Amino acid sequence: SDSGSFLMLAKRIIPCLDVAKGRVVKGVKFRNVQDAGDPVEAGYFYAQQGADELFFLDIDASFENRETMADVVERTAKNVFIPLGVGGGIKTLRDIETLLRAGADKVSINTHAVLHPTFVREAAKAFGSQCIVVAIDAKHNESSSNGYSVSTYGARKDTPLDALEWARQVEELGAGEILLTSIDRDGTRQGYDLELTRMLGLSLSIPVIASGGVGSPEHILQAFTLGLSDAALAASIFHFGEHSIAEVKRYLQERGVCVRL
Repeated sequence: SDSGSFLMLAKRIIPCLDVAKGRVVKGVKFRNVQDAGDPVEAGYFYAQQGADELFFLDIDASFENRETMADVVERTAKNVFIPLGVGGGIKTLRDIETLLRAGADKVSINTHAVLHPTFVREAAKAFGSQCIVVAIDAKHNESSSNGYSVSTYGARKDTPLDALEWARQVEELGAGEILLTSIDRDGTRQGYDLELTRMLGLSLSIPVIASGGVGSPEHILQAFTLGLSDAALAASIFHFGEHSIAEVKRYLQERGVCVRL
C-alpha cells in the first residue's frame, strides 16, 4: 500500500525463539548470556541488540504449558520494551486474552484459523486487528491455483487451500498481519522463498513477515527488496552469534533499506 514515499515505514527484524516448558529449545548459543535456555534473558539480549520485535513460538502448546508461556511473556514484558508476539496452539479467545494480559502485543494463529476461519474475525473484533497475526505455512504445489498450498499442524498436514487465496481471506476476516513461512525453505539457510513472499506482498495491503530459510544478511535484504516483505523473521542466524542484529541493520541501511537503528 502506497502511503507516499515520504513516509517510509521502517522494515522490521524479528528474532524468533522456540520455547517448550518455559525454556528455549533448538540450540541457542550466545556469548555474554548466562543461560541461553532462558527465553527472558535471550529476549533481553535481542532487544539490546536492536530487534524491532520478538517472537516466541510455543512448540509444546499443551494446556499445561499455557500458564508457563504466560509467565515467560510476563517476565519478558517487564524487561523488554519492544513488541512481543506469541504463537503456538492458540485456539480460544481465552488463550489470546491470557497472553495479552501477560504482556504480549500480538498473537499468531495458524492451524485453528484454517479449521475455523471465523475465529480470526472474532479475535480481531475482540482484541483489535493489530494484535492478530495469522501464520501461514506454505509449500510449492503445482496443483494449487497460485502454485502454493497451505499446511497445518506444524507443517505436518497438507490442505487443499491455496496460499494466496487463504491470505486474502484472512485479510478480509480482519487479521492485521501475515507471518508467512516457506516450508520448502525452512531450515535450509538458502534464503526465503522470494516468489512466495512477493506474491503475497503484491496482493495484500496488510504487512507480510517473511519466514523460513534465512542464512545471511543478504537473504534479509532480498526479503525486503525482491520479496516485498515488511518484516523478516529469523532464528538460527542470530542464535549462534554469527550475525548480530545491529550488523544486519547496518548492512541494510548501507543498501538503502529504511531500518530503525
